[in-house]
Amino acid sequence: MHKRFVNHCTIDLSIIPDGPILIKSGKEGADPTKPDMEFVETYHAGGRSIYLPGSSLKGAIRAHAERIVRTVGRDKRDTNSSLPWANDPLNDKYDYLKNVTSTSDIYKLSCFTDQIFGNTSIASRVRIEDAHPDSSQPLRIEERNGVAIDRVFGSVAVGPFNYQVCTAGEFKTKIHLKNFTLAQLGLIGLVLRDLNDGWFGLGFAKSRGLGTVEVKLNQAVLQYPGCQVRDGSIYGLGINKEAWSINSLLGVGEFLEPTEAEKYGFPSKDIQYSESVTAEAMDFNFGVKLTWLGNSKDGVPELFTQAVNSWKDLL
Repeated sequence: MHKRFVNHCTIDLSIIPDGPILIKSGKEGADPTKPDMEFVETYHAGGRSIYLPGSSLKGAIRAHAERIVRTVGRDKRDTNSSLPWANDPLNDKYDYLKNVTSTSDIYKLSCFTDQIFGNTSIASRVRIEDAHPDSSQPLRIEERNGVAIDRVFGSVAVGPFNYQVCTAGEFKTKIHLKNFTLAQLGLIGLVLRDLNDGWFGLGFAKSRGLGTVEVKLNQAVLQYPGCQVRDGSIYGLGINKEAWSINSLLGVGEFLEPTEAEKYGFPSKDIQYSESVTAEAMDFNFGVKLTWLGNSKDGVPELFTQAVNSWKDLL
């Protein structure tokens, strides 16, 4: 399915520290005036600044998505069950994918989270950009001290050491999801909800009070590059299907013939309807997009609410 491009969703969001947060640099710097544990830095907007790497965000989002799937589904493959399952990607030997050459069969046999985030045999459908500071919201960088306690004797085992944390500011990033089912989009929405609620954190020392953040949903754009708006409906170009309503949210299965959708395990009927947004033409008057603005009930949360309905249908 990566050879075609049938739907795409871009979620523009801001991550705001709700307390101290630290994404550690992989190595200790040579500057003796800096803390033992430094925040990762990069060049952005003409200067050097701290940032949240997209790889760190994706790892945290994937880990919590796996928790959700294991909670309501299964933690291992069961051919007698249609419930979604999530493996342990660090220890899974992927024996069930050996000697499988068809890409559709590899996708169908992979667990639900691998189908979204990828594995050694299939590419990821999710791309997360680095989160860079918003210049309109000044960062507050602090230095803290700590020690490591010996669990046997109760004395100091390592330290004291100092580390750098960010306690205020705003980091902007985007999540891109392509060729997805609405249930997959709904799962991403649940993960962002739980991150905002503090169910899991980001970075270093999460069990010691660091890493909690607020998630502000700025905008979401759902696009169908192979469609057009005509006569108050959405029509697929070169697709032998009836027109869709102008407020339709369409999963990947809607753009495929039933036999092709079955090969990948996509639901052939994968549609929800927005209550607040209607489709319009993309730039250059080619393609279709629906846009949700803001964090209000009728904004981006409305898109996730409809997508979660498909997630519940799957369960």
